[in-house]
Amino acid sequence: MCPDHVHIELINHDIHRLICMINNFILLCLFIVIRSARTVFSRLNITHMPSFIDATETGDVKLLDGKLEIHSAVSNATHTIQVFTEMKPEAIKWGSAGADYVVESTGVFTKMEKAKAHLAGGAKKVVISAPSEDAPMLVMGVNHTTYDPKNYTIVSNASCTTNGLAPLAKVIHDNFGIIEGLMTTVHATTATQKTVDGPSGKHWRDGRGAQQNIIPASTGAAKAVGKVIPALNGKLTGMAFRVPTPDVSVVDLTCRLEKPATYDQIKETLKKASQSPEWRGIIGYTDEEVVSTDFIGDSHSSIFDANAGISLNPNFVKLVSWYDNEYGYSHRVVDLITYMHQRDTSA
Repeated sequence: MCPDHVHIELINHDIHRLICMINNFILLCLFIVIRSARTVFSRLNITHMPSFIDATETGDVKLLDGKLEIHSAVSNATHTIQVFTEMKPEAIKWGSAGADYVVESTGVFTKMEKAKAHLAGGAKKVVISAPSEDAPMLVMGVNHTTYDPKNYTIVSNASCTTNGLAPLAKVIHDNFGIIEGLMTTVHATTATQKTVDGPSGKHWRDGRGAQQNIIPASTGAAKAVGKVIPALNGKLTGMAFRVPTPDVSVVDLTCRLEKPATYDQIKETLKKASQSPEWRGIIGYTDEEVVSTDFIGDSHSSIFDANAGISLNPNFVKLVSWYDNEYGYSHRVVDLITYMHQRDTSA
């Protein structure tokens, strides 16, 4: 992990290098992957904002000749951001905008063959903000150091749930060994769900209204952990419950341990991990009586809830960890691009 000031310096220097694709409109992104309409500037962490943006600042934003013109009433400075409205990625002239890194967050171009269309427009690297069948999958704090600057032009940042589960699983496996485990994520509503009951081409209950139901659903997040932590490949699987809340999800990891441990020992191990340089900003820890809304705006990948887990015996435990599936994940995308940029420029 990089200190926050590095993020600021990178983004201020290369403001045109972070790109976001939303629906069919491709926008130059200031610093964060805007994955839902809930995200507003007042909720953003200033440590990840360009210096000319102040969440409390007033000013004018205009669309002029295909560019967003941002004028600050405080500093009297004007900045421009190029905007594209292309349906096909290959038609976007990323090179002319000075964009080296493209964040593919439409959820459509998740395979390498489709995602590489961004390279035709002049982009140098593509980060897919979703799981990918064939792109190298990188999770910050877990396996991001396997990034190969010379051979990786397209990578996946995995899913928000994989980012929430993998750090927890890695700490537990490294310290106690995981024989096998089942994961359940209680997941907030996403944009792919229906507002009211309707048809679904895959599973009938996927078409039920998101705000009226708790919906069991499939997820590949647990199996994906096996891709970023090879030692756990084939040892984890899981499922999801989609619940009618707008943000923040929680992962439940129930697993058998190789090395016996009391629940207090597990808590202490995760607390130390959260305070270590290796996991700082990735793993959080709380022993307070919290609920989901307490984690809105938390930038950690996974926040272990010490009071929510239980132990049946020294070899069988249930661990609970929260994550802001929008805000926290978006920070990891920025962190990954920052890391890639550092490796690319030093290679």
